[in-house]
Order: sequence, then C-alpha cells, then structure tokens
Amino acid sequence: MSRPRVLAALLAAVLAWLVGYPLLLTLLEALGLGRGELTVEHLRTFVSRGDEWLALWRSLWISLASVALAAAVGVPLAFVFERTDFPGRRVLGALVALPVALPPLVGVIAFLFLYGESGFVARGLQLALGLERSPWRLGGPGAILLVHAYSMYVYFYLFARAGLARLDGALIEAAAALGAGRLRILLRVILPQLKPALLAAALLTFMTSLGSFSAPYIFGGGFRVMTTQIVASKVSGEIELAMVESMVLAVFALAALWLIHRLQADAEVVTTAHGVAPARRRIERPALRLVFGAVGWLLALTLLLPHLTLTLISLVPTDTWTVELLPPVLDLSNYRALVSQPERLRPIVTSLWMASAATAGAVALGLAAGRAALKAGGRLGGVLEGLVALPWAIPATVFAVALAATFSVDAPWAGRFVLVGTPVILPLAYLVRCLPITGRAALAGLRQLDPALEEAASSLGAGGWRTLRRVVLPLVRPALVAGLGLAFITALGDFVASIVLYTFATRPISIEILSALRVQELGVAAAYGVLLMVLSAAAFLLWGRGEAAP
Repeated sequence: MSRPRVLAALLAAVLAWLVGYPLLLTLLEALGLGRGELTVEHLRTFVSRGDEWLALWRSLWISLASVALAAAVGVPLAFVFERTDFPGRRVLGALVALPVALPPLVGVIAFLFLYGESGFVARGLQLALGLERSPWRLGGPGAILLVHAYSMYVYFYLFARAGLARLDGALIEAAAALGAGRLRILLRVILPQLKPALLAAALLTFMTSLGSFSAPYIFGGGFRVMTTQIVASKVSGEIELAMVESMVLAVFALAALWLIHRLQADAEVVTTAHGVAPARRRIERPALRLVFGAVGWLLALTLLLPHLTLTLISLVPTDTWTVELLPPVLDLSNYRALVSQPERLRPIVTSLWMASAATAGAVALGLAAGRAALKAGGRLGGVLEGLVALPWAIPATVFAVALAATFSVDAPWAGRFVLVGTPVILPLAYLVRCLPITGRAALAGLRQLDPALEEAASSLGAGGWRTLRRVVLPLVRPALVAGLGLAFITALGDFVASIVLYTFATRPISIEILSALRVQELGVAAAYGVLLMVLSAAAFLLWGRGEAAP
C-alpha cells in the first residue's frame, strides 16, 4: 500500500473513532448490547409513549415551517439586493446578512428582551394602550418559528444571491424575445436555474432547525421537540431512553439529508449556466430611489433591533429596572463585573481557550483529512470525506449524548476513556461539531490547487513538510481562514453540546448566560451576550476576508 493510502487509512481510523464510534456505541447502548444483552425494552418504551411521537412530529413540522418562512423572507430579499441598484445597496446588503453572526442563544435572549412579555415592544404597547398586563406572551411554536425565521432566512438570502449572480442572462433575453412575461420568465427560466442554490439553502435550514435547541429550550415551555426531549430524558435519569431518542432523531436527519441530496443531484443535471448574469435594474426616478433607500434602511434597522436591544440591556445595572418603559439607569457596571470578578471572568476565559483549541484542532484535522482524501482517491477517499461531513448531518444534541456515553467509561482497550467531567470533553465536542466546516473549506481550497505546483516543488528537492508549508498552505489559506472563522463562531457560541457536557468548573459563556437569566441578572446576561456577539462578528469578518482573498 502506498504512503498516501496508509496515511489516509490512519486518518480514517482516527475519524471513525472520533465520529462514528460514539454513534455506534449509542446505538448498542440503546439496544442493551452495551451490557451484553439484546433488549428492545427502551425502544418499546419510546414507541408506546405518545409524547415521544408528538415531540418527533413537532421537530419535523417546525423544521419544514422554518424552511418555508426562511425562504419567504430570504429569497425576495436576495432578488431586491441582487437584481436592483439603489442608494446604499452594498452596505445594506451586508447588514441584512448580520443575523448569521449572532450565536443561537444570544439571538434567542435578544428576542426575549425585545419581543418578550416584559420586552420593549410589549411594554410600549401596554403603555400606549393602557393595558393592565402584557398584550402577549412570547412562547410556544410561534415564538420558535419567529426566532428560526429571523436567524435562518440568511441562508436563503446568501445562497439565492449567489445563484442570481451566476444566472445566464442570455436565457432570460431569449425568453423575453419570444414573448414571455416577467412572471413566466421567473417561473420557467430564473427559478429552475436557482433550484440547486435553493435546495442547498433548504437543506441547511432544515438540518439547522431539526437540531435547534436554544429557541425550543427558552421559548418552548411544554412544547417539546426531540432535542429538548432528549435532554429532559437525560436529566430525569432515563439515559437509555435518551439514547433511543438520539438514534431516532439521527435516522430522520440522515433520511432528510439523503432525500434533499437526491433532489439536488437531479436539479444540477439541468441547470448548467454558461452566460453572463443580467445587469441590475437601475432605479432612475429620484423619488423611487429615495423610497427604496428609506425602506432598505428601515429593514436594516429592524433586523439590527435585537443587536441594539441586547447592547442597551447590557448597560442596565441589576435591580434598577422594573416597570418603566426604558431603563432609568445606564452604566458600565456589568462589563466591569465581567472583567473584575473572577467568577464572572472564568466563563469568558474558558470559552475562549476551548473554542480556540477546538478550532485549531478542527482546522488541522480537516486539512489533513482533505489532503489525504484527495491523494488517496477512490473508495478510501470517499470514506474520509463522508466521515468529515457526518457530524454536520447529525444534530448536536445527538452527538453530545453519544460523546457522554462513550467517554464516561474507563476501557482503554475498547477506545473509551473517562473524559466526562474533565476540561477535555467540551473542546472535543466542539471539534467534532466544527470538523465539517473546516474539512469542507479545506477540500474546496485543495480542489482548486494545481497538482503541478506540488510536483514542481518536489522535483526541486522540497520535502513533504516544506512543500506543505511553502506551497500548499499559502494557496489554500483563504479557504482555511474562511473555515476557521465560521468554526470559531460555532464553538464560541455553542449551547447544545455545552448544556449536556459542562461542569461548574468548565461552564462556558452560553451556560453562564442561562444562569444569569435564571437569577434575573438580565444586564449581566446581556453583557455576556454582547461579548459573544462582538467576538462572533469579528470572526465573521475574518471569514469574509478569507472568502474575498484571491
């Protein structure tokens, strides 16, 4: 066996242990085989309970509804910003994409402060209408869908804009010359060309919604979906049932992934564009340009309201705001507490080092796996690529439960070590969740690399490490930086794996935010949220620079 294939086989073994092995052990434990005795008792318990089926059904329809709502918001926005030219289009187009840089839990608490029962909007209406109590209570499926639509429309917006930028303008001109109206051109020419991009956005939205935990956990109440049902089972001591629930959710996620990939493959066969994208429609009338600009800035302000609300709440000292519409006192005491009190500072330091370690590990492993997959090729290369992508298809709650089950037993001969309760388990979980991001980014960069460059370096006497350092890494740097930025955002704001695996000594920022909310320290929770938001925005800008680099 050649050296590249040996290296690929070793990396496949490492990834199989890190990614596939915990899922396999979880399945065995769910069936009782982890104790050496096959049993379907826990599966029978799942099947016999109506609340389990209800939670599964809720997960599915919430995910489908999230796709529909995100598409209804994101696709029209993509058409407006990509097909028309008006004042401030570039700046506003970037602002519209900002919700993607908001960590899930931070976005949820921002919505709580803005639209919740005691939020600014509800208080304003209560005062304006003279009501005795809040006009609504933000909770249940409506609140979950509101948060999902806000945070996930960006996928459709970005994918549809990219698709519109690659449209074949010649086809549109030909259809218009043959007498087709605007609606017919949209339905018969433009949307078929956008189908792969829209399906990719639908897949990303569906999978993200299926694995969503923050919004259902904060706003769900008695409305449980599978992710919150899994955590509830684990907390109540029904560990085997939680494993069965995890496997059921994983099966549905993989089935959805397979189905949408089939649809994408069919769509890509008939959507190959070779022309130049049509020119943007310039709005000539000054009054209409002013209207478009004003509406655009109003939309941007509306989308930025959660960010602004979170920033304002972070300036409110504890126990100084009760029934007033606006906070009576604003200062920096919450931020001073974060940096001056060791117990407040510890989660920040913990999150930063854990996210940094996980991101560095994910970049190194993703690059090594991508390089080995391309060099080995064939079935072995396909296996490597599949293992790298697998964590993306499995909801984070499922992986967290799988890692907890795998690394809570001391059996080195079986590849199992006691990591639960140690500082290692959370960075390991973050690494697994970030691996698809960094791995796919590395593969994208490596596939654009001309193999002749490595061959030339080798012929000039450069060894493998020198070629990697001086030739490969500089050329794939933009792709790696893009993956690094997104991976860091994911790890830094993680709440799902954290709530399953954290201990008091290793609690990250997301858990500290939840703790502050529980004891009504709203300003402290918001200050942590702003910090996460700023760090995530910085990583998002880094991702953008990586994408834009030549």
